[in-house]
Amino acid sequence: MRLKQPRIAPLSEAEWDGETREVLEGLAVDGHVYNVFATLARHLKLFKRWLVFGNHTFSRSSLPAREREMVILRMGWLCRAEYEWGHHVAIGKQVGLGSEDIRRVAVGPDAPGWDPFEATLLRAVDELHADSFISDSTWKALAGRYNTEQLLDLIFTAGQYTLVSMALNCCGVQLEEGFERFPDEAEG
Repeated sequence: MRLKQPRIAPLSEAEWDGETREVLEGLAVDGHVYNVFATLARHLKLFKRWLVFGNHTFSRSSLPAREREMVILRMGWLCRAEYEWGHHVAIGKQVGLGSEDIRRVAVGPDAPGWDPFEATLLRAVDELHADSFISDSTWKALAGRYNTEQLLDLIFTAGQYTLVSMALNCCGVQLEEGFERFPDEAEG
């Protein structure tokens, strides 16, 4: 974690008003509200509007779930957002990413073991992170499999998780117990 303490603390349940309670209780998992949601709820109008977009990129996207999680994990890694990484390692495992796949996401598109399309997908994330642009060769390879909606969902998912990573890092949102931290090192 970049920060050992939050700069903006998550709202405690005692601080919830009726509207906040309604929103946060709807996001609870096993009766617990994750720190990211309790932190962003400090600006409830922004949070509620962001949830609509976040819901699309996470659960309504046209990307296959495994590929979506590869995009999210790679962006979390590149942005050094350990909170994002930890939560999406758990989600990635639920949608078919194995421990070796997750390790390779940290290494990147040149890690041995990726099929050509998976390497291209990770390369697109790297290019978006570095240049806010996907090169012609990468775009052509993506367009060989993805339709227009999927190409747009890829771009917007990478952008959404860049935004989330920035917020997590700047606010110092702390990773809950039970989630994986970054691997000590990612070797190819």
